[in-house]
Amino acid sequence: MSHRTRSPRSTRIRRAALAGAVAVTAAGLLSACGYGSQAASTSSDNSTGSTSSASGPALSAGTVHIGYFANLTHATPLIGIQDGRFQQAVGGTKIATQIFNAGPSEIEALNSGAIDIAWIGPSPAINGYVKSQGSALKIISGATSGGAELVVNPATIKSVADLKGKKIATPQAGNTQDVALLNFLAGKGYKEDPKTGAGDVSVIRTDNSLTPAAYAAGQIDGAWVPEPTASKLVSEGAKVLVDEKSLWPGGKFVSTNVIVSQTFLKAHPDVVKAVLKASVDTNAWITANPAQAKQDANAALKTLTGKALPAKVLDAAWSELTVTDDPLASSLQAEAQHAVTAGFIKQPSLTGIYDLSLLNQVLAAEGKPAVSAAGLGAQ
Repeated sequence: MSHRTRSPRSTRIRRAALAGAVAVTAAGLLSACGYGSQAASTSSDNSTGSTSSASGPALSAGTVHIGYFANLTHATPLIGIQDGRFQQAVGGTKIATQIFNAGPSEIEALNSGAIDIAWIGPSPAINGYVKSQGSALKIISGATSGGAELVVNPATIKSVADLKGKKIATPQAGNTQDVALLNFLAGKGYKEDPKTGAGDVSVIRTDNSLTPAAYAAGQIDGAWVPEPTASKLVSEGAKVLVDEKSLWPGGKFVSTNVIVSQTFLKAHPDVVKAVLKASVDTNAWITANPAQAKQDANAALKTLTGKALPAKVLDAAWSELTVTDDPLASSLQAEAQHAVTAGFIKQPSLTGIYDLSLLNQVLAAEGKPAVSAAGLGAQ
């Protein structure tokens, strides 16, 4: 694929972003708490993460706080914040970033006002919406489909039947992959406690950054994790037992959404629209330039984690996911049912969880078709 040609201005933007917008240290990572609980406890020293250098007139908010993960499934902010596209879209409004390991702690930060907009998996978004009785957040865009697998030690696990008595890691209690695993196990007749992870299979909640070492040390037998963690485990000798895409019609399912605090959306729709334009533009560039996008995402991961992915891991992980503006809303109800089956929530009403109005305005302005909320849009 062709590489993009950068103007002097875009090069300056890129360098500034690399120096500031994604320079989040490990000390800034928020740790896990409950499954989308309402209380948030963040350190005032770390709650804002890194702040970019803004230029030009500000929009209605002086700063927009954006949360995302150091995962390839969050390729849009990884690339768009690094290369300055997000900062360019919001002009003089500053961008403050916060990096998370998994969705439940990100929901806590959104509830507390520590972040305003976030890239996040569907399960924590669903639970955050349901627990707040529809008042906390809105899903405003899609981001990624695919990019999650159950990978296991082939010496001890050759089939689903071999999972009994084994230790399988997920990123956090109640995160999207945790729910996917528990739903899958329930469908195979395994009994699990969703709170503790105890049961026929021991579900071990482990930070993604620690999972490869835990696997290499024999502390876990496998993991249901997003990319690139899954491909890192494969590089350690693990084998893919279940590619989550195989469980969905057409292989399409939402793995990452964009959400916004309803308070911030009401107060600053211009900022939200600008961030969505940056997201749409970044996704278009990624789709048109996958080879360069893959390298740019890896450069962002190196900035955030201190280490780039080996080429073999990067190639395998990148091939598993697709960026998309479409939230794939028709798959969200199924995701909610998985959370019910897993024992995290009761049967929810998701009516009104989406507000795609600003996204569809951005898409229309760029000559692109509107996306659907599948009957779950704002009322």
